Amino acid sequence: MTTIYLVRHAHSTYSPDEIARPLSERGTADAKQLISLFREVQPDYIYASPYRRAIETVQPVAEHYGLPIEEAEAFQERLLAPGQLDDFQQAVEYVWNHPDKNPYGGESNDIAQYRVVAGTQQLIRKHTNETVVVGTHGNIMVLLMQHFDPAYDYSFWSRLAMPAVYRLVFDGERCLQIEEVSLASSSK
Repeated sequence: MTTIYLVRHAHSTYSPDEIARPLSERGTADAKQLISLFREVQPDYIYASPYRRAIETVQPVAEHYGLPIEEAEAFQERLLAPGQLDDFQQAVEYVWNHPDKNPYGGESNDIAQYRVVAGTQQLIRKHTNETVVVGTHGNIMVLLMQHFDPAYDYSFWSRLAMPAVYRLVFDGERCLQIEEVSLASSSK
C-alpha cells in the first residue's frame, strides 16, 4: 500500500504573483498546526507544488522530520487564465461545469486532471509502499480526488478549508480510500 497525504495550502496573502504568493499570518500559524496532525505519521517523502504557499504549508512538517521538500510541478495549481479575471468564482464554476473547456485561456478541468493523475501515478511507482506528503492547491487536489470518486466536485471544492488534508491509500494505482484528516481528529 502507498499512502499519499494531499495538503491544500493554508490561507495566503493575496498577490497577483501566483507563484510567489506567501502564506498570511493565519496561514503560517495553521501550517505549524500540521505538525500535530502528522505526529503519528512518519512521512518518507515530502513534495510540494513549486508555488510558495504550497511549500510554506508543508515546510513545518518537513523541518519536524528533517526531510527536504521536493518540487512537483504536476501538483501546481491549474492556470485558469493567463491574466486577471473579472469574476474568478464564475470562471471556476464554468470550467467545473464544462470539464473539457476553458474559454479563459488556461487549462480545462480535463487537462489539469490528466496532469495531476499522471503525476500521482509517477509518485506511486516511485514510492511504492511508502508514505508521501504533497503540498498542493484546492482545484488540483479536488480534480485528483474526483478522478477516483465523482462526489468530489465544484460544490465540494467551494467548501474546502485552507489548509485541508486528505489521505489517499493506493494498492498499486488503484485508490482504495480517500479520507479527510482533520486537526480535531489528530488530537485523539
